[in-house]
This record gives sequence, C-alpha cells and structure tokens, in this order.
Amino acid sequence: MRIHRPRLPRTRTGQRRLAQAVAAACVLALLPATWLRLSTADRLRTTADVPRTEVAVVFGAGLWKKGQPSPYLAHRLDAAAELYRKGRVEVVLVTGDNSREDYDEPDAMRAYLTRHGVPDRRIVSDYAGFDTWDSCVRARKIFGVDRAVLISQSFHVRRAVALCRAAGVESYGVGVSAVHDATWYYGGTREVFAAGKAVLDAVFRPDPRFLGPKEPGVARALASGR
Repeated sequence: MRIHRPRLPRTRTGQRRLAQAVAAACVLALLPATWLRLSTADRLRTTADVPRTEVAVVFGAGLWKKGQPSPYLAHRLDAAAELYRKGRVEVVLVTGDNSREDYDEPDAMRAYLTRHGVPDRRIVSDYAGFDTWDSCVRARKIFGVDRAVLISQSFHVRRAVALCRAAGVESYGVGVSAVHDATWYYGGTREVFAAGKAVLDAVFRPDPRFLGPKEPGVARALASGR
C-alpha cells in the first residue's frame, strides 16, 4: 500500500505562506495564555502579603493511595492552614471531585486541614467542583462567595483567578511551590491548552455540570467565629 505524505510547497512563495500560516497558528494558540497572564498580573500574592479575606478556596488536585491528598494537594492545603493560623482567612472552602463513591476529594481535604489546626466548623465542602470553572461558579452562586483567596500551584492559579473573576468572585491568588518534577511540567504544558477552554468559559459562562440549590455553609462558618 502506497503511503501518501503531504508535500511541502516547492516555490518560495508557497514556502513563505506556509511559514506565515504556522506562525499565525502559534500566535493564536498562545493568545489565551497571554490573556491569563495579563488579566491576573496584579492579582498574585504570597501567604505573607495576601489581603485579609474571609474565605480561602482550595482546588482539588488528586488523591493518592488510601484516599490521602496528593503531594500537590497537600501543599495547597498547607498554605490554607497557614493563612488560617495567621488570621488572614476565616473560612476555607474546599472544592473537588466526589463523582463516585470511592473518590472523595473534599472529605480528604477536610480531614487534612483539621489535622493541621483548622477547626472543622471553619471548613466548607463543595462536592461538585469537577473543574476550575465549576468550582468558581459554585463558589459564587451556591455558597455566596463574592471575594476570596484562591490557592493552587503557580501554573494553575492564574487560570483560577481569571475564571473566578469572570464568575463574579473578586479574587487574589496564592501560587504554592512544588518540586519541578514530571507532574509539574505536565501541569504547565496542560495549562497552555486549558487556557483556550478558560477563554470560552469566561466568554460564554456555561452552567457547571451540577449546580443545585444554594447552601448556607460559608455564611454559617463565618457566623460561628463571630
């Protein structure tokens, strides 16, 4: 069987047009990531200088064996616990995947935080945070959060801030550090493609996979400390 390979243009004009088309495609592919960087340039902080805010939102990042938070998720939770101990936040909203019975990110996150000094009454669980956009929309529409500190790895936190602001949550992001291993580089590469979806979410603002009724958990948690 003869394999037909695509032929490159033979003329200089054709080669120039091909190069221009490739360059244009690269520019278009990078535009969403550029938007994320520019739109969040003044919104990134550290645990030392983030503004005092009532609510911190921690995004799920996977579970390991025996249902324990992955190292990346543990780093996010450590930052949230630090902010709580320093009095920079009052309530922690943990948002993650509980789409099946044997996988429960929010409960694992809650258990980790309580072991690290955050009272259970100050933790609120969102069991339908299936992706970043869903978590942001639900934080605003279901839990009534209109201002928050978002905690994630630095390769993800810009997207989280941009999407939560698009969903109506005034946000600052804390990007936690992590070892630059294969997971880190995979996450960074994935964000280039995820940025395109982020633009579509911010423009069209689709409903999350599951919305459901409003929940008073955040308001109750705030009231418990007053």
